[in-house]
Amino acid sequence: MHGFNGFLDLPARSPKPRQQGLTHVIDKGIALRQVENLFETAGDYVDIVKLGWGTGYVTQNLKEKIELYRSFEVPVVCGGTLLEAVVARGKLDEYRRWLTENGFSHVEVSDGTIDLPREQKLELVAEFAQDFVVMSEVGSKDSEVVFAPYQWVQWLKEDLEAGAWKVITEGRESGTVGLYRTSGEIRTGLIDEIESQIDPARLLFEAPQKAQQVWLIKHFGPNVNLGNIAPQEVISVETIRQGLRADTMTSTMNGGG
Repeated sequence: MHGFNGFLDLPARSPKPRQQGLTHVIDKGIALRQVENLFETAGDYVDIVKLGWGTGYVTQNLKEKIELYRSFEVPVVCGGTLLEAVVARGKLDEYRRWLTENGFSHVEVSDGTIDLPREQKLELVAEFAQDFVVMSEVGSKDSEVVFAPYQWVQWLKEDLEAGAWKVITEGRESGTVGLYRTSGEIRTGLIDEIESQIDPARLLFEAPQKAQQVWLIKHFGPNVNLGNIAPQEVISVETIRQGLRADTMTSTMNGGG
């Protein structure tokens, strides 16, 4: 870590590129200068950047932005909503070409908005996994849709078997659907069921709210994978991971996780 002397004996954090303890950052349209500022202060803690929902398609300086992120050795992925828009319009071949032309190495496959048959989603995961690193997503973006825990577990397993590198548990940028109740409260029974059958290292939990980040880090330890983190919250999340914020200080001093 840059300028970090380690005298506090904090929880072990693997160096980048790491496979666990990922901080997945959501870019909703920030400028190149803001990207540079983010990496100047928090670059060691940014593992992957998602261009939220369909923003990648309408960003004017997309190529320059991707090149800038890649210069920091950080992969960029478009939100799964863009893929869903592509599927709904029958433009998959065009999308693959667009991803390749723009230098994307990762792709997100989700079905949180459109009604996509399960078999078709798994085929998409398998097909994209031949040429890209696939992050699939499970859970609906509709707060009225609540799936049973056993259903989540089955879908998470199927996505991993189809070739997903990590499977994202839906929370949206608001943290009020999927893994969470509309109040933002975590469905702890759902987490318990998932954790009992799937290695959490294979999952990425969308956790835009601080209380959600704290709960997940206390529950899984500092190396849980967290997603949809706002650029201005990256340093905050790292302090929670390392016990440098009151919320997790005692748990990390007692051995963490």
